[in-house]
Amino acid sequence: MPVSIPEQKRALRKEMAAKRDALSPIFRKQMSEKVAQADLPFGVPEGAVVSGWFAMGTELNPYPLMKRIAEEDGSSLALPAIADGELVFRAWVPGMELKRVGFGLSEPGPEAKEVDPDILLVPLLAFDLKGYRIGYGKAFFDRGLARLRAKKKIIAVGLAFDEQCVETVPTEPHDERLDYVITEEGVRFSAGT
Repeated sequence: MPVSIPEQKRALRKEMAAKRDALSPIFRKQMSEKVAQADLPFGVPEGAVVSGWFAMGTELNPYPLMKRIAEEDGSSLALPAIADGELVFRAWVPGMELKRVGFGLSEPGPEAKEVDPDILLVPLLAFDLKGYRIGYGKAFFDRGLARLRAKKKIIAVGLAFDEQCVETVPTEPHDERLDYVITEEGVRFSAGT
C-alpha cells in the first residue's frame, strides 16, 4: 500500500529535525553568520518591509540577515504572529518586548501594527531544488504566502543549512513554492533559473 503524502511529510519532518539537531551549536552560529553575508539574489525595494522569525531550537538564525538588510537598505522589520488561527505579520524593532506563545515561539503582541511584508524569510525543516519546503505541519506559512501573493508581489526566501536539502519534498496542492533558498553554500534555488 502506498504511503500517503501526509505520512511522507511526517517521516521527513522527523528525519530532518534529527539531522538538524545533530549539527553543533558552533556550526549553526557560524553558518547563520555566513548566510547573513551572502550575496542576495534579489533587490530590496526602498521602504521594503522584511519579515523574519525568531529562531527556536536548532533552526538557522535569520536575525543576522534581518539586521544586515535593515541597516544596509533601511528596511523595516516584521515578525510573524498567529491571530485567529492565521499567520499575520506585525512590525518589530530590535529590543521590542515579545510575548511568549505555544511551541516556544515569541511574537509581537496585538498592539504592534499589522503589516504586509515585501520580503519574507521563511523557516523550514527541509527543501528541494524545485523551491518546495517542508515546515512544521500546520501550513501557517503556506496560507500566509498565498494570502500575500493574492494581494501583491512578494519575495519568499527559505533560509536553511545545506544539510536540509533533500531530493524531493512531498507536496500537496496548498504547498507554496519559495522564490529562493539560501544556505551557507549560497543560493541553492532561484525561481528565475
